[in-house]
Formats: sequence, C-alpha cells, structure tokens
Amino acid sequence: MKPLIYVVDDDHSVRRLMEHWLKTKWEYNLQLFSSGEQCLEALDLSPDLIILDVMLPGISGVETLREIRKRDADTPVIMLSAQGQIDIVVETIKLGAMDYFPKTIDLNKLELAVRNALEMQSLKRELHQLRSSVAQTGRLDNIIASAGPMEDALKLVHKAKDSDISVLIQGESGTGKELIARAIHFNGKRKDGPFIAVNCAAIPRDLIESEMFGHEKGAFTGAVARKFGKFEQASGGTIFLDEIGELDLNLQAKLLRAIQQKQFERVGGTEVLTSDVRIVSATNRDLMKASRNKEFREDLYYRLASFPIMLPSLRERRSDVLMLAEHFLNVYNKREGKKVRVISRKAIKMLYDYPWPGNVRELESAIERGVLLCEGDMITEDDLPIAVRAFAEGEGVSVPADSVFENQSMIIPLEALKEQAVKHALKVTEGNILEAAKKLHISRSTMYEMMKKYEIRG
Repeated sequence: MKPLIYVVDDDHSVRRLMEHWLKTKWEYNLQLFSSGEQCLEALDLSPDLIILDVMLPGISGVETLREIRKRDADTPVIMLSAQGQIDIVVETIKLGAMDYFPKTIDLNKLELAVRNALEMQSLKRELHQLRSSVAQTGRLDNIIASAGPMEDALKLVHKAKDSDISVLIQGESGTGKELIARAIHFNGKRKDGPFIAVNCAAIPRDLIESEMFGHEKGAFTGAVARKFGKFEQASGGTIFLDEIGELDLNLQAKLLRAIQQKQFERVGGTEVLTSDVRIVSATNRDLMKASRNKEFREDLYYRLASFPIMLPSLRERRSDVLMLAEHFLNVYNKREGKKVRVISRKAIKMLYDYPWPGNVRELESAIERGVLLCEGDMITEDDLPIAVRAFAEGEGVSVPADSVFENQSMIIPLEALKEQAVKHALKVTEGNILEAAKKLHISRSTMYEMMKKYEIRG
C-alpha cells in the first residue's frame, strides 16, 4: 500500500505542483489542504508524512505543528516557507519538524527528504509492531496453566511484576523460564522499556564482561570502537540473565556491584556508569547448593533470589499436557498452513503418559513434528517422536484404560477426555475428592469446579 502524504498550503500553485510531483509522478496517496484546521480534522487517518506551509490563513503552520505534536508524536513533518526567518526555523525544529525548506522548492532535495521521512516512518511502525508482537507473547493470559503448582507460580508473577525486586526463576530446562521473565516485564511498570536477554552460558568466558558492561575502543585486541553493554541497553527496562548459574566467579563480583550499587564500568574504561535496570535471572541449577560448594557467590545468590519463583516440571502439571498439546496444534497448523483437526486417542494417551524430561519445549517439538508428518487431519502415534513411542512400549507410567479408550479408532475431544479423567480419578479414589485432585495434580477448588461443570457427583 502506497504511503499517505498530506500537503497543507494555501497557495494553489504549490498544491498543484505537489499533486503532479507526488501523486502523478511518484504515485503516492495524497490529500491536499489549504488550511491547518482542515489538516487537523483529518489527522485521524494517520498520514505517513505531512508537508506543511508556515504561513497559513487561520492558525499558522507553527501552531498547526504544535497541535499535531500534541496528538501524534511520531508522524514526520516537513515545513515549507517563503520567508527564511531563522527564529521560525529554530522554533519548528524544536517542535519536532523533521526538515525545513524555503520556497521556491528544490524538488531534488525535497525528494530526498520525503524518501528519508517515509523510510523512517516505515521503520518506526515495523518496530512498534515488533514490540507489540513481543509484548503479546508475554501476556499473562497467554500462559497455559489449569491449576496446581503452575497456577501458584503465576500468582507470584502477579505479585512481583510491578516491583523492582530481583527475581530468580528456577526450574528444569524447557519449563518456560524466559516466558515467565517476559511476563514479569511486559505486564509490569517497566513494560515500555527494553527487555534485554543475556544467555550467560552461550557467551565465551573472555567476552561476557564486555557483553554485560560494554568496552572502550582499544580495550583489547579487536575492540575497534566503543561498545555499549547489555546493562546500558536495558536502561529503564529489564535485563534477563538466563543460565545465571554458569556465570564465571570472577564476573560474579562485578555483577554484584552493579546490582548493589547500580554502578559499573566498561572494560578498559574509567568512567563510572549508573544502571537503572530491573534484574530477572533464571537457572536450572540449585544455586543455594552451589553457593555452599563455593561454586557460586553466596552474597550474589541472595541478591538475585530476593523473590524466587519455582516453575514446576511438566510431570508435576500433567493435567496441562492436553491443553498445551491443543495450543501447539493450533500454532503449527497456522505456521505450516495445515488443517490437522485432532490427535488420536492412542497418541493422546502416549503424550499423557510420557514423563517429558525436556518439559514444555519437548512437548512443543513433538507437536510440531506431528503436524509436519501428519498426512491427513489427525495426528496418530506414528507421527510422534521415537522417544515418546518407545516409552509407551516400555514400562512407563500408565493411565488406566477406561471405557473411553476401548475403541482404538475413536477420536476423543479434549474436553471429553478431561471429564473422563475426573470421573476415573474419583472412581479410583472411591470418591475421595481431595485424593482425586492430588492424583490429577490440580487444586481441590479446581476439582470442585470441574465436578460442577461436568455435573459429576462425589
């Protein structure tokens, strides 16, 4: 779609020139106005660029620009004027005009300014869409959790999100630690600031200090220019230190100083810089045990773990497996352009039984594979990874077969499977609601809600 440009000028000949040049020659979408009032009335259409004359009848071009900036801080504005008064030029630049051209207009120079303005506006909108997309992934209501330990973890996220307290997220690999870190940031008071993630295990030991705190030109071989570190990039936002347990002991002391005193220095520099960042870290290690073994600084551990959040493994939230599988089925249907409707009953049982050592990440990979391999509209056990099928053929955990599983070709809707799971749990526990809830890895209140929903008597 061609960019939309507004031209605001009371001179009819200028408007005709712009119409010929921008609309006929360059084929931009164009709207012409003879006054600032007309332009302001049409501002809701979100033009990509405004070319605005300084001298207008009614409110002046300067006042029009002032009003545009009150409503919209981003749309680029190029000013035109037959009078080259320096004070007016300075005032319009202070108000946010991108450029200023005298009349008679040099179309070659104006063309370059128009192209630059439209490119800048396009990049701004792409960046805004990217930020919105990233923020969307961190929405709390996008995190799938029915009840039990994951629900408890999300309650802690709600309590921590609007604070600057340091959060340590612990859990096995693949449990969603970065997802929780993003939820803390994008739902909290720093959501408009940057979210900078640092994988402490992925950066070579001799480069990680430079990555964290930056370096000055000539600080070491290859440092050909000053580099801003992650702490500077994250100013006003959140820095997420993933795999913090792998951080070198020597660098831990400098990180401790940055957290305690909110100060640091670039490698090779002498200037003391301040940091306004919120620290969220994550690890799959037991840092308390590591600190006792002198493998991690105890003082740093207590600074990082001011507010610990423990994420359960998928084995501990088995009731979420089916909901997560359904979610990933929808995601990869859209991504791959496929129309896989369901997962077969036998495949569902395999997914439910499998212990998921790779947790949610492994489950996602399994469903992605299933969607890609599926020839029809149903994922079968043959579409699942070898590890899942091998476990089902061995001695693994089993879910007792009930009448719902007897027909091998029957496709069970996930909602019906939940209902059957509740009924079966109550049957096995002889009606003991608390015990049935424990076996399903859900809370007692959720158990009561599901019994009410499915009209099941205890």
